[in-house]
Amino acid sequence: MGDSGDRIAPITYLFGAPAEPAAPADLVATAAPDGADGWYVDGATGSPEAAASAEALPPTALPATALPLTIPQPEWQGDGSAVESARLAAARAALIAAEQEAAAAAAEREREAANTRQPKSARVSNVSMHALARKGMSSAEMTRLLESRELEPDDVAAEVDRLEGAGLLDDNALAETLVRTLQDRKGLGKSAISAELRRRKVGDEAISLALESIDVDDELERAIEVATKRAGQLSSYDRETAKRRLGAYLQRRGYGGSVLTAAMAAALDGGGASTGPRFR
Repeated sequence: MGDSGDRIAPITYLFGAPAEPAAPADLVATAAPDGADGWYVDGATGSPEAAASAEALPPTALPATALPLTIPQPEWQGDGSAVESARLAAARAALIAAEQEAAAAAAEREREAANTRQPKSARVSNVSMHALARKGMSSAEMTRLLESRELEPDDVAAEVDRLEGAGLLDDNALAETLVRTLQDRKGLGKSAISAELRRRKVGDEAISLALESIDVDDELERAIEVATKRAGQLSSYDRETAKRRLGAYLQRRGYGGSVLTAAMAAALDGGGASTGPRFR
């Protein structure tokens, strides 16, 4: 209860909702001053005793019809949904911040790991490129070479994958090149070519595709050329010895079966003509 001077009577601020008991008739409820909630009781219209009795009354002693006390609920009260929403928003923000921090830490660790591996990776690349500058290589050959340099297995696998992706390692292309070289320049037959491809660690599928590309007529033509040249070097032997030696030579060159038989006949007998080599 406060005294504000001669013109304003003492007033009392009441909390709570009104109930049935009636207040003295000489008490009048007035609106609260600006900036305050609830209702005030003005004792200016009654006696000092009435004002004193109003002060002594409990908050529920005034009639609802004369004094409708309604205390505004703060926004955060009620069913608690506003508080819950704020808590969820705060938790979500904290989770996002934690995830971002973890991602940044992981990225930093990856950069540090990459920097740590860089010298090894540079060495792997130097070794592989120098090897490819000398000759074509299969993927398995490159893997074996890099492993022999005591490089990390992960670096070796990554480098082989990189070279394959760039087309610098291609077993199919290597097999086709080797077939042409071995057949045309060295005069080898299918079996010798297949053995050389396996020695070069070319994959089985690439070998099969490359051998299928060899034409039978081309192989026979090449076999006859090789047999004829070799037969001319066997003239110091009798025919049977020359034949035996020629057959063994053609087998070592990778010819066999009907191709070998036809090539020997063409080289020793001149295809049925009298132009073949003379033996003792």
